[in-house]
Amino acid sequence: MTRLTVDDIADLRAYERDREDFRSFIIDLKSRRRVGVGPLVSFVFENRDTIRFQIQEMARAERLLRDDQIEAELRVYNPLIPEPGHLAATMFLELTADEQLRHWLPRLVGVEADVELRIGAGADGTGGEAVRCIVDPDHAEQLTRDDTTASVHYVHFALGTGQVERFAASPVALAVTHPAYQHATLLGDASHAELLADLRGG
Repeated sequence: MTRLTVDDIADLRAYERDREDFRSFIIDLKSRRRVGVGPLVSFVFENRDTIRFQIQEMARAERLLRDDQIEAELRVYNPLIPEPGHLAATMFLELTADEQLRHWLPRLVGVEADVELRIGAGADGTGGEAVRCIVDPDHAEQLTRDDTTASVHYVHFALGTGQVERFAASPVALAVTHPAYQHATLLGDASHAELLADLRGG
């Protein structure tokens, strides 16, 4: 997928005219690209449209009017647009209550490195060929701590040509393998198709 440029980001007045239609499109898109893993963790697999929406909404909320301000956001978010053979996801720890945050954030330190795809997984999400995630080093530097973790992380997966073809032909699970949190989810048909399109450069 091609990276976004300043010209892809509409100015605020133009965006406001199209925002409701674009929001509806993104909500539908994310419903196919969101994968819950266990009770507390979910992933949204990003593509060019989801990242454009993120930047448009940030520009709207923060009244970013200059090209240099938009370019700063593009430098942060463009790396989340996957190239062929790659997947990129935002990982959310779905913690809202203070008690949950105090309990889980210290226990889940390092969770962003304990994520894998399982190509050819069984119906319960186990087995298959494991493809471990890659943690974005720039984001890891900002988000990783020794005593607690953040509620949002960014992870990538890199697959070879053969793995992409096996992904296309097999059930695939997404799993978290952290010692304090071990769950797996088999991708549904819609999610599987979306991620395969990313891997094939669609």
